[in-house]
Amino acid sequence: MQPFGHTITDTEIRSLLQAAHGWETRYKTLISLAKQLPALPAEHRIEANAIHGCESQAWLVSEQDDQGVWQFHCDSDARIVKGLMAVVLAALSNKTSAQIQAFDMEAYFAELQLLQHLSPSRGNGLRAVVEAIQRTVAG
Repeated sequence: MQPFGHTITDTEIRSLLQAAHGWETRYKTLISLAKQLPALPAEHRIEANAIHGCESQAWLVSEQDDQGVWQFHCDSDARIVKGLMAVVLAALSNKTSAQIQAFDMEAYFAELQLLQHLSPSRGNGLRAVVEAIQRTVAG
């Protein structure tokens, strides 16, 4: 499973969101990103893959290849959450455990200026996705 038709990167996310002036345009960009994430098959939408801390239902599936590179697949019943997940996946997929642990998510979120526009529960949910990934790669 690839998270996008092509592997979108954090650099591309930065460009997309920096070009989107105003929260309404950024919101539309997030919804567009959500549409690019394929839905998880029903067999992956199970409690074992649930991300707790999100106000919406959300799931995370991960796999690591022989070179130690991780792929993450997320889904949610809320489009905005799925778009936010796409932002996280762009930053953390296709990286090793060490690269993931070294990536400064708070600086990334600050640069993207997302958190100040999200409700506290959405911000907590976004951090829950990151924490779930970090727990996975820590083994």
